[in-house]
Amino acid sequence: MKAEFAKIIKDARDSRDYSILTSGIPYASLIGMQCTPMGDDALFTLPNQMTNIGNPILPAIHGGVIGGFMEMSAALHLMLFMDEPRLPKIIDFSIDYLRSGQPKDTFAHCEVCRQGARVANVAVTAWQSKRELPIAIARGHFKLSRGSA
Repeated sequence: MKAEFAKIIKDARDSRDYSILTSGIPYASLIGMQCTPMGDDALFTLPNQMTNIGNPILPAIHGGVIGGFMEMSAALHLMLFMDEPRLPKIIDFSIDYLRSGQPKDTFAHCEVCRQGARVANVAVTAWQSKRELPIAIARGHFKLSRGSA
């Protein structure tokens, strides 16, 4: 199983078709998550869909969906941009919700703050209309498995 997943990561990196990864992860598929290559980086997108709405009266995207999207973005970012394909395992993930997530497309950008041999720290920013007005920011710590995924 691990060797198969390492091959999927390698294929996604080589082809720059990141949908290979997002479609193979059930939660990413459920929320409609997409990943687009942007030069040597990636842009993660949570498309507007009614199943992601938590409060239909406001309406607003469910906070758990936003958190899951950001956590998944950080993990995928590590898989795509580490020197060797490995499966990162979450140690902890802290989110600051800054604004209500309106029913429209949401975007995320990840930045690896530090990557060592065993642990990586990733900062994630999620926004909708303007990148300067994030709806949430997060910081995650991931354990990096030794060897291949």
